[in-house]
Amino acid sequence: IIKVASEIVKHQDGFFRHGVSQLRPLTLRTIAEATGMHESTVSRVTSNKYLSCDRGMFELKFFFTSGISAADGGEAVSAEAVKDAIRTLINGESADAILSDDTLVEMLNAKGFDIARRTVAKYRESLGIGSSVQRRRQKALAGQRESLAPGAADFWAASTSLRRFAPQRHAERTRTR
Repeated sequence: IIKVASEIVKHQDGFFRHGVSQLRPLTLRTIAEATGMHESTVSRVTSNKYLSCDRGMFELKFFFTSGISAADGGEAVSAEAVKDAIRTLINGESADAILSDDTLVEMLNAKGFDIARRTVAKYRESLGIGSSVQRRRQKALAGQRESLAPGAADFWAASTSLRRFAPQRHAERTRTR
């Protein structure tokens, strides 16, 4: 375990120094070759084992990530680093300038990530972040709630949830006829 963990630390040095944005692609084969073990042994050693560091506690499997090629032909970047960049860009968007997946692709390409729109959508969904339309609606609703008088927000929330379920009830009634 120590041999495998120390090899992972060597390969992911940038992560420990600078964070997720510096996580590099890493495969079981790379660690297996470096330690002289078989891939299946490395897999068993890393299953359900955790590494505690200044950045938190991570399962050893977290450090094995696929890679995204660099736009300039440089060193590949970890998928986790790309997800972190997507999360950062979306968290920084303003309510009146929601970023579409195409805009995110352009911004990521400018940062040196060679990535397709489909991949951005897949990573965004895996992070639990909605589409640009969903985020726009969510921020508009949040703005409406803030503009309500004190106490009216509870009434407003209840009435919107009733409206959301009303079409379902109507559909159920018409199906039983």
